Amino acid sequence: ILYYLGQAGHGSQVLIADGNYPFSTGSLLSTPKVYLNLIPGVPTVTLVLEAILTVIEVEAVQVMIPADAVDPPIFNEFQRLISPSIPFIRLDRLGFYSEVKSTDTCLIIATGEQRTYANILLKIGVRT
Repeated sequence: ILYYLGQAGHGSQVLIADGNYPFSTGSLLSTPKVYLNLIPGVPTVTLVLEAILTVIEVEAVQVMIPADAVDPPIFNEFQRLISPSIPFIRLDRLGFYSEVKSTDTCLIIATGEQRTYANILLKIGVRT
């Protein structure tokens, strides 16, 4: 993970994905993937997010919303971990997949997260 983050820069994107994310069809084949999803539930997206936030600055966040547009409970956890000044962009499923398929996505981390809509796409900011 640190290898890929070390190659990333301002504007690069990192997806931390739940166990339901379609890694083969929901991303470019060329995007590096790290599979941490050895057992269901471990690690969680929020645990990986906490670790990632120690090594990168986040400029923006994109999340996938359900069809009913009601924020899933995990969004509260995301917002607790990320500064309230960081924009949270809510996208429908297809819009989210499209963003992940951007050539700006430098890394996808697969977790064992079992909660739904627990995918978070981080845009790397400038470390000050």
